[in-house]
Amino acid sequence: MAKTLVLTFIATDRPGLVDKLSTTVTAEGGNWLESRMAHLAEKFAGIAMVDIADDKVASLRAALTALDAEGFHLTVEEASDTAPPQGPLLDLDLVGPDHPGIVREISHCLAERGASVEEMATDIREAPMGGDALFYAKAKVRLPAGLGEDDLRHALEDLAGHLMVDIALHE
Repeated sequence: MAKTLVLTFIATDRPGLVDKLSTTVTAEGGNWLESRMAHLAEKFAGIAMVDIADDKVASLRAALTALDAEGFHLTVEEASDTAPPQGPLLDLDLVGPDHPGIVREISHCLAERGASVEEMATDIREAPMGGDALFYAKAKVRLPAGLGEDDLRHALEDLAGHLMVDIALHE
């Protein structure tokens, strides 16, 4: 029987971090399934999902814990066997002048309606003309049963006016 583990990690960025982590997983008999990683503010952070045989979980945990000595900060969580989320998955795109609170307002609007953020990436870029900072967000949002796409779209459009940003929601 195999277990699915979710690893989160962060370390000061340097060449070879992914190699070290993936080598450790493979050496312990694990199979790297899925991951997301990014360089942020001189750090390298990520999340990965791996499968490993039940009888090898403890040795993988020990090997990953040993990476602390090399500057990794890791957590290892066992994934549950719950059913995958249901409901339509929509893309949300946002752009507008940067100011504090945009992510909080958007995530609060989604949470109030029971929508779930499946993925999100944000960044700040210089505006093409004028040089002001623009905030960009791309997200995948899962709607719960009973919430229509139009209902969420209207709520986000109302919020967009308040935040002075452009929001698009689409399949």
